[in-house]
Amino acid sequence: MTIFTLPLRYVGAKWLRTALLVAVFTIGLASMSGLYQVSTLIADNMEKKLLSFGANILVTPKHEALQISYGGYSLGDVTLDEQPIRLDAALKAIDNIEFRANIAIVAPKMLAMSRISGQAAVLVGVNWQDEFHLKGYWEAEGSFPELDSRDAALAGATAARKLGLTPGQALEVDGHCLRLSGVLKPTGSDDDMVLFVPLALAQKIAAKEGQASFLEVAALCSGCPIDDIVAQLQAALPDTDVRALAQVAESRMYSVHFAQNLAFSVSLVILITACTMLVMSMLSSVVERRREIGIMRAVGFSRPKIFIVFVSEAIGIGLVSGVLAYALGQFLTEYVLRQLQLAQDVSLVFQGMPFMVLVLLAALTAAIAAAFPAWRASLVEPADALVSL
Repeated sequence: MTIFTLPLRYVGAKWLRTALLVAVFTIGLASMSGLYQVSTLIADNMEKKLLSFGANILVTPKHEALQISYGGYSLGDVTLDEQPIRLDAALKAIDNIEFRANIAIVAPKMLAMSRISGQAAVLVGVNWQDEFHLKGYWEAEGSFPELDSRDAALAGATAARKLGLTPGQALEVDGHCLRLSGVLKPTGSDDDMVLFVPLALAQKIAAKEGQASFLEVAALCSGCPIDDIVAQLQAALPDTDVRALAQVAESRMYSVHFAQNLAFSVSLVILITACTMLVMSMLSSVVERRREIGIMRAVGFSRPKIFIVFVSEAIGIGLVSGVLAYALGQFLTEYVLRQLQLAQDVSLVFQGMPFMVLVLLAALTAAIAAAFPAWRASLVEPADALVSL
């Protein structure tokens, strides 16, 4: 009979209590593990969905602006020494930065002026695929252009009203025939004021083939600070000004962190509850086994050995609960994701490191929770056993 076989004998004798304790601890740990996985996956999925609400980084040509007025007449701002954004070179430079995996969308824009039906209009050249990915909140009367369309256009609500445009109408823009696929519903942004056309057409009208007026970038901020992404973009594109749209980035990260912090808080409450159950069970065990503890003390068991007996028992419960909790946590995660219709976006597989972390965390938590009951058990004197005989 040793300090390590005694816990096994007690577990065999009180198997029902031990099984209930393992079940409670397993459910607590599985809930914590499942919540952590679900919150992480939902946070990643949430941030990717938030990308459809616009860019959070803007890349513009580096330039100097001078306000000119003379004789009381203002000539407005004059741009000096503007460096063009060479699109192919810029995209290649962005592909080579360290945090490229954190950049989900790069949407180039080319601005051009034209006349439609005798009225001035602002044209914005875009890649349809990038723009639709970036502006997932867009709604249109009519239809959206096909992703590879070269002769379609899309009008903002205000621009369509000003120019008298309707979906399906044929347009002539600088000698090019286009079909207006649809009219955007009001967005309350600059998108209402412009006419969207294929990027290549806007470049041709502006006589700036292969260039972009600016780049809108949608970056994932959860993997690293957005300031680091901005710094790397600035280093890769030295002839541009790169700035983060702070309000957009912060609002997105607040939503992501809220989901993670909520899950962490709930997990912490569950873990504390499971630990409390373990402490109460161990204290009850100490009271029931005072006679047994007194006899062990009488036959030569020291107080440290008594302490180790009870802590070993708790560690065993923690290890078993950790193994079961990982399997149950995977099941709960898959079930919750299926209910949230997110299961198709992720795949859950066995991961050795998270498994080891959960099992060790379970054993450590159980040991800490059992420390006080074990200390109380070590204080039992041999005389208690003799009195009870």
